[in-house]
Amino acid sequence: MTAEVSMRGITKRFPGVLADDNVDLEVAPGEIHALMGENGAGKSILMSMLAGVMQPDEGEIYIRGERQSFSSPLDAIDAGIGMVFQSFKLFPSLTIAENVVFRSEPTKRGLIDRQAANRRVTEIADKYGLQIDPTARVDSVPVGVLQRVEIVKALYREARVLILDEPTAVLTPQETERLFEVLRALKADGRTIILITHKLNEVMAISDRVTVLRDGRNVAELVTADSSPEEITRHMTGRDVDLTTPPPAQAPGDVVLDVRELTVPGSGGRAAVDAAHLSVRAGEVVGIAGVAGNGQVELAEAIIGMRRTSAGEVHVAGADLSRATIAQRRTGGVAYVPEDRHAVGSAGSASAVDNLALGHHRSAPILTRGLLSRSAMLDHAKRLISRFGVKIAGPSTPVGTLSGGNLQKIVVARELDYRSPVLIAEQPTRGVDIGAIESIHRELCEYRDGGGALLLISAELSEIMSLSSRILVMFEGRIVAEVPKADATEALLGLYMAGHTPEAQHRPSAPLTTPAAHAAAPQKETAR
Repeated sequence: MTAEVSMRGITKRFPGVLADDNVDLEVAPGEIHALMGENGAGKSILMSMLAGVMQPDEGEIYIRGERQSFSSPLDAIDAGIGMVFQSFKLFPSLTIAENVVFRSEPTKRGLIDRQAANRRVTEIADKYGLQIDPTARVDSVPVGVLQRVEIVKALYREARVLILDEPTAVLTPQETERLFEVLRALKADGRTIILITHKLNEVMAISDRVTVLRDGRNVAELVTADSSPEEITRHMTGRDVDLTTPPPAQAPGDVVLDVRELTVPGSGGRAAVDAAHLSVRAGEVVGIAGVAGNGQVELAEAIIGMRRTSAGEVHVAGADLSRATIAQRRTGGVAYVPEDRHAVGSAGSASAVDNLALGHHRSAPILTRGLLSRSAMLDHAKRLISRFGVKIAGPSTPVGTLSGGNLQKIVVARELDYRSPVLIAEQPTRGVDIGAIESIHRELCEYRDGGGALLLISAELSEIMSLSSRILVMFEGRIVAEVPKADATEALLGLYMAGHTPEAQHRPSAPLTTPAAHAAAPQKETAR
């Protein structure tokens, strides 16, 4: 059988980095093929070359037996290759149909035929169970729908091969299962799927075969049914990985972070955060679960001082920081791993040395007699790069050239090294490989056991459930439930995240309450 996709001897070099080294990839027609590897292994670079975003330095690409040379994504689309990027490429102010047909609009008498566009989009969506309203504006629909829009956009252009880059990163468990149903329907229709993901449970559930890259080279080609998560992990990392987290070394201490009735203005007259009340004790991890866009980012930014509040208070170690500046809150004991590692967490054009010194530059040993010590900054950077296993050409390398996972390690390393009494960590392992996840989780547990108070915000429910002793769920700006670790399941948390309770699964308008929430009401640990 002729391979749907055949990439032979693909090599791609960047200054100081060999991203892909003589890589071969064979994908059969009508299969779901997982592409796995650690951060910096070359997965996204390889798929970007298949999608025409960049060109290989060496090697050949064949589609259904015909050699191809893509100079742009349009060439790849013409050859039947569609890629859904982790950051969606959509126009917020346009409708779903307008986004789907952009640059390939149906016309009637020289004008765009909007009815025909809506009709065609509906036909494609209905065929694969994608459930979208073609007339809805993109900025008015949830993130799970945006994922479907990107898939319909590729199918509208008659893509036979669909590349999905971390497609479930911002989906609830229920949305993930619906996506898998769509992928199975596409497979049944003869489409070929290439899935880039770090989630082993998803690979085992949906893929037919797995290709593993390590350090830019093929190290394994496996039949999923004949393999196991442990085997895949060993190929990825060269060792066994344990993601179980140890219990706290001791009972939580006094409240360190105390947030009272915090309200953050939103758009359209609705609060982005609505009277949030929470506390985190020394030696405790409190997790916040929620679908992206339900106020988690605004809550974190309000606590750190990046976002204006209309009501409420923030106390750290007994001190009222409600009106403090960002710098004052940092000095007062709050470290922060932001969700956006590029725009907020780092300076892309600056070196790893400079990025890792940020914040630390105000104190010894980096600041000595009012002057920055470059040797101390270099030693500081080398220590953290080694401790967190950052794959980088050297400490002077600009961090904007790093893979997303390695940049994440830079940000997490810097913030943990503050040893602040409070750490707010948003998506600390997003886009990070399983080996790095193990390392970051170990560091977070050591921070907790050292008496740190960790507020963990993550879209990964397995991460929330593993690390947290208490879990709060946010929906439409409110903390709607508190779930003890012992009671937490992905199904239960997923229902809360979608605005349901188990009892109200078929009654979406029912109030959101649980025995835990009722019990906590007098202390206002859960918001109204």
